[in-house]
Amino acid sequence: MEGQDEVSAREQHFQSQVRESTICFLLFAILYVASYFIITRYKRKSDDQEDEDAIVNRISLFLSTFALAVSAGAALLLPFSIISNEILLAFPQSYYIQWLNGSLIHGLWNLASLFSNLCLFVLMPFAFFFLESEGFAGLKKGIRARILETLVMLVLLASLILGMVWVASALVDNDAASMESLYDLWEFYLPYLYSCISLMGCLLLLLCTPVGLSRMFTVMGQLLVKPTILEDLDEQIYIITLEEEALQRRLNVGLSSSVEYNITELEQELENVKTLKTKLERRKRASAWERNLVFPAVMVLLLTQTSISVLLVACNILCLLVDETAMPKGTRGPGIGNASLSAFGFVGAALEIILIFYLMVSSVVGFYSLRFFGNFIPQKDDTTMTKIIGNCVSLLVLSSALPVMSRTLGITRFDLLGDFGRFNWLGNFYIVLSYNLLFAIVTTLCLVRKFTSAVREELFKALGLHKLHLPNTSRDSETAKPSANGHQKAL
Repeated sequence: MEGQDEVSAREQHFQSQVRESTICFLLFAILYVASYFIITRYKRKSDDQEDEDAIVNRISLFLSTFALAVSAGAALLLPFSIISNEILLAFPQSYYIQWLNGSLIHGLWNLASLFSNLCLFVLMPFAFFFLESEGFAGLKKGIRARILETLVMLVLLASLILGMVWVASALVDNDAASMESLYDLWEFYLPYLYSCISLMGCLLLLLCTPVGLSRMFTVMGQLLVKPTILEDLDEQIYIITLEEEALQRRLNVGLSSSVEYNITELEQELENVKTLKTKLERRKRASAWERNLVFPAVMVLLLTQTSISVLLVACNILCLLVDETAMPKGTRGPGIGNASLSAFGFVGAALEIILIFYLMVSSVVGFYSLRFFGNFIPQKDDTTMTKIIGNCVSLLVLSSALPVMSRTLGITRFDLLGDFGRFNWLGNFYIVLSYNLLFAIVTTLCLVRKFTSAVREELFKALGLHKLHLPNTSRDSETAKPSANGHQKAL
């Protein structure tokens, strides 16, 4: 009987391993296919001829797709874990969710950590160097020569990075135990290096997320139809139609005669006028419900989510001051499916998931809104592979740091699993407290600046300061359109 029980236990363990591997493969396959369609939508179209550069581009495309799928999985991992915990609490004995267990969740976290390290330190550098390589001088040109050059560059880059990390760690913690642990590549070196990159990602999120939270109001205002208050859309459409006809006549005259016109500027202004006309016509076609209900409701929803996020961070600051268990690297929780992560049960968990998705979208919007990363914005059918690799690396760093930021800010109490919870700086009280304080202060300042910009503009006009050519605000940049003669036109 004991032998049969042992065999039965081994069979159940094998079946559970096969089931978990199949689920992980299916989830990653779905993310990979979705990432492939996203990248091919923005990738610059090339010739169909099968030459050496086409093969290199295709390999770089597959590696970038893999990295984007990993970044999407790392970003969705925390919401998936939270909702899985609540489902296991609601249906503990259900046959249909037996595949959803703590072993699967831990496996997904470990795979996300492993693939994130693999993409950041191996695949993405290989894709970049392989794309830029030409082969060493004196060797026969071809794929093998480019692969050889790429591998040499990777070895040099790895030696440089590992040496820098070794020196930095030796300067910070110069004791015998720390120096000996640095020689352990797999157990200490790579997790320590990934911890540094995660800290950089969290600092980048600290800069991007507050900007994105204030920028979301402008983005949604551009996507939705605003209410028409004291506006005559018919008159505006009539004026813009006359301007379009005038520009079209000037463009035709410039093409058919020897009159000196800047054709490029005329075409650009005509395209801007057509875009503005399309927006006005869309506003006119919109129903009264869409104009007067959807836009205010979305603005109120954004303001509510932002306010709740700031309040949760403020509460987390108070908890950090009075309770040591509020630290991200504190005591382990009860485990998956044993207790709810929120005091409000399923409703609180749903609110946490909504806030995490909101922070995720806001961080991406804020990242592309920064001037330094503005050139990273992908263009449809006109994005080079080098820029795609840069976007994939940036999104991978942000998505890998998102669970750490959510736990550090107190948005969720879910304990970080895998290598995510092994970061040394998560146990530093001063770093965690400073991070929460900076996030709350910077977010509040961005929101105050956003909602007081209109009042500030009117004060500048009342005091005559608008004549001093101060830097243009977002409102001026949206309404003012450059014309062919260099003047500004505003509707």
